[in-house]
Amino acid sequence: MKWLTLKEIKQQLRIEPDFTDEDSLLVRYGNSAEAVVLNITGRTFEELKAMNPAGEDAIPADVWEATVMLVEVSYNQRSPISQQNMSVVPYAFDMKIKPYMKLANWKEE
Repeated sequence: MKWLTLKEIKQQLRIEPDFTDEDSLLVRYGNSAEAVVLNITGRTFEELKAMNPAGEDAIPADVWEATVMLVEVSYNQRSPISQQNMSVVPYAFDMKIKPYMKLANWKEE
């Protein structure tokens, strides 16, 4: 994982730090969520870090929060769903990630 840590994921999911049975699963969810965010925004990790309004060498807080939301949804929705049990990524995800999305990939010639 580039910006999430296993410790942060466990804190978000309220999993005790000493419970390690699902660590590899959580790391896979973390890697997947980061890849989704990079794909949706059309940006690299370095580009996102450069967009941090606090000037820190880290991704913006909104991007971090959106990423950990994806991990939480993946963790909580592990089983197949039915029409009666459909869940979507929270609307807050869209609001947090939208400002970081590239609107077009223009090539200068």
